[in-house]
Amino acid sequence: MPDPSPCAPVSARVFSEAERQALYDVIAHRRDVRNEFLPDPIAPDVLRRILHAAHAAPSVGLSQPWRFLLIRDAARRAQVRAAFQRANDEAATQFGARQSAYGALKLEGIDKAPLNICVTCSRPEGPVLGATHNPKMLPYSTVCAVQNLWLAARAEGVGVGWVSIYHDTELRTILGLPEEVEIVAYLCLGYVDALFDRPELALRGWKEEASLDAVLMDEVWQD
Repeated sequence: MPDPSPCAPVSARVFSEAERQALYDVIAHRRDVRNEFLPDPIAPDVLRRILHAAHAAPSVGLSQPWRFLLIRDAARRAQVRAAFQRANDEAATQFGARQSAYGALKLEGIDKAPLNICVTCSRPEGPVLGATHNPKMLPYSTVCAVQNLWLAARAEGVGVGWVSIYHDTELRTILGLPEEVEIVAYLCLGYVDALFDRPELALRGWKEEASLDAVLMDEVWQD
């Protein structure tokens, strides 16, 4: 007799070949957008669907530690852009002979995209199931939310760029973040009508893509 309790599993949905291929296509055509944003604001229903997808991400102990800070104010984004520029100027000095190539990369999404989102991670009070021995599982869970957001955005025709060049103390001051809140991702979002066929850094000769076989190992670490 079937278990009538609410904890009983239900039949797993079987996805059609077309549905499966659509998912793989979205993954294959996801890009880190830096300079291709259109100025049009993201439609509220589209943004809501994207955020719902992010909020549906797996999280350790069902902690859902993420928070999504939506940033539209031009003055605040200008502060973030200035903080990025200071850090970016410092970063350029670390690339030696490649400084000119680094400077040629377009990293202008902060003020060009109509929406910025800061994705943060907060630790719930008390122990978290699954994170008692590995507290990194909370930010890892938040990264899963970022990935969900990114793929949903791509399916909606919205581009996403991940800004990672900033001093943590500067950004949290601009956004008024409490000390216990961790910044996981600062994202730029906006509609796009053109994207690169391959990762931009590969096309510009900055770094080649690794093949799947180059990163596969069996059982134990292999040099």
